[in-house]
Amino acid sequence: MPEPKPSADAPIRYRSDDEDSARWIGFPFRQGDIVIGTRSKSGTTWMQMICALLVFQDPVLPEPLSALSPWLDWLITPREEVFARLAAQEHRRIVKTHTPLDGIPLDPRATYIVVARHPLDMAVSLYHQSDNLNHARIRELSGQPEPEPGKTPAAPPRPKRDSLLRWIAREPEPADDLDSLPGVLWHLSDAWKRRDQPNVVLVHYDDLLADLDGEMRRLADRLGIAVPDEVWPRLVEAATFDRMRSNPGNYVPDPSGVLKDQAAFFRRGTSGAGRELLTAEELADYRARTRRMAAPDLLAWLHREDSPGGDAPKSG
Repeated sequence: MPEPKPSADAPIRYRSDDEDSARWIGFPFRQGDIVIGTRSKSGTTWMQMICALLVFQDPVLPEPLSALSPWLDWLITPREEVFARLAAQEHRRIVKTHTPLDGIPLDPRATYIVVARHPLDMAVSLYHQSDNLNHARIRELSGQPEPEPGKTPAAPPRPKRDSLLRWIAREPEPADDLDSLPGVLWHLSDAWKRRDQPNVVLVHYDDLLADLDGEMRRLADRLGIAVPDEVWPRLVEAATFDRMRSNPGNYVPDPSGVLKDQAAFFRRGTSGAGRELLTAEELADYRARTRRMAAPDLLAWLHREDSPGGDAPKSG
């Protein structure tokens, strides 16, 4: 579980083998900072790219995306190095985090963007992402101990459908495993409660798929960024999955070489992969479980197929 809050306004501390939200302590915010706070495989890199395109208004970014928009809580890169890189940036800064909003400082000078994706689709992407990670390299960079020699080798990975069913059924404490189903809904429930705050913006992955131009314009408006009309088509085209997939070296968040195959990072980029694997009964069980974890209005927004007409009002 997270550590208790020492005061009503102090952030919760979230920690895992390769992340620590305490790295936010003392971060010197600037006017106009953009903080992108999503769960893993929920559209983080896509939103970083969109925001970078809006800030620079040029399809060709001046640096790789991971350098322009570093991941602050990631233990792989020393905190001092991340702070120094952000301090040296003269442009409007874009900071990545996977921490819920209650775990980072909420500064009125910054805008916080939370992207939500259907949890079943996120789980399928996590399944493929895990297979693409070089776990030995991650242990080396984060200082984790090597497995003891002679220990029983790890079991082979479960088939994708079995893995998804197990993911749905697991019941960890949500803050102890933010990539679990309880953890995802914990993260999104916190953001949902803050959606009417002027510097909090919620974005749905499916809205980006359905109307990338419209969502980019909505974000530009919320960020106070004016974009000339003649520039818009080039920016929107540069933010498409096909464009990002064509040049993974510039966009994939892998500065330390922890991915086996960078091109595999942009695997599918569509919705429905999770639901395709489940029977009607299994999907009903999933929905029943989520109703015990989150508010009905959040679930109606998150699970578009559950609402009348297959859609729900936008938020943020």
